[in-house]
Amino acid sequence: MSRYQVLSFDAVKSLFNGPGMYQLGFSFEYGMTIFHTFIGGIIQFKTLPRQQFGNLQARIFPVYFGISTSITAALLASWVFNHPDVVPNFGRPGLADVAQAWTLVVVGSMQALNWFYLGPLTTSLMFQRHKLERAEGKSYNDPTASDEMKAITKKFGALHGVSSLTNLISVIGMTFHGLWIAKYGTKGY
Repeated sequence: MSRYQVLSFDAVKSLFNGPGMYQLGFSFEYGMTIFHTFIGGIIQFKTLPRQQFGNLQARIFPVYFGISTSITAALLASWVFNHPDVVPNFGRPGLADVAQAWTLVVVGSMQALNWFYLGPLTTSLMFQRHKLERAEGKSYNDPTASDEMKAITKKFGALHGVSSLTNLISVIGMTFHGLWIAKYGTKGY
């Protein structure tokens, strides 16, 4: 016969422990990343006029990348603290716990790069292009647009591509980490 566990205040209180908080932090970060990357952003793009979409993304991205960077940094700090073998072996990424720390370093670095550099630069170019579109009365993809608009569009496209790639690297890294902790847990707590 299976054993029944009584749901009590102490049983619920015991859920708020290191592994539980780690799982919640990871789940929040992963859910936010997947939703924004593959669901929310696409719905916004398909629903809003291009300039409104750009204005909305300019507001969302700093918050998204800031939260993502912060949570990933907290996960990394927690992982390193609870896996004492990571620091002395940090140069050995073939070790499982070290590989997970490196994964979190890469994810956090990609999100921080977007938060502090790529995002602001791309947004600035987007706003410059919006201003030129209004001044010229033409869309950025109009063949008769000015050389300045064409140059800004080219630079915007390149930066947007790099920003998207860094975000995709983060998605892949968080997926790897999530699958790892699903199979092996957060051991060390």
